[in-house]
Amino acid sequence: MQMQVSGHQVTITPALRDYVTGKFNRIVRHFDHLHDATVTLSCEKLLHKAEATLRCAANKTIHAETTATDMYAAIDLLADKLDRQVKKHKEKLTDHHREDALEARQA
Repeated sequence: MQMQVSGHQVTITPALRDYVTGKFNRIVRHFDHLHDATVTLSCEKLLHKAEATLRCAANKTIHAETTATDMYAAIDLLADKLDRQVKKHKEKLTDHHREDALEARQA
């Protein structure tokens, strides 16, 4: 998966880039059909904002954004939101009724 991390009025340090990459590796473990991710980190007064857009194999786009008082906390919340959305998307792709159909055919 290709990842682009950018900052809006924030300098992206290697520590922030590594932290974002580490959090997004957890998402890739759950669903490996992700093409690319665009992460934007910004500051708005006292709040730190993190937003991301993921593109999946089936032309599906997953977007989330969070705000927190700390940049690392915002990244954590963002990773949790995206993880839930990716799991939900993966559940929609799986066919849960396949076993029932096979049993019905054999009977």
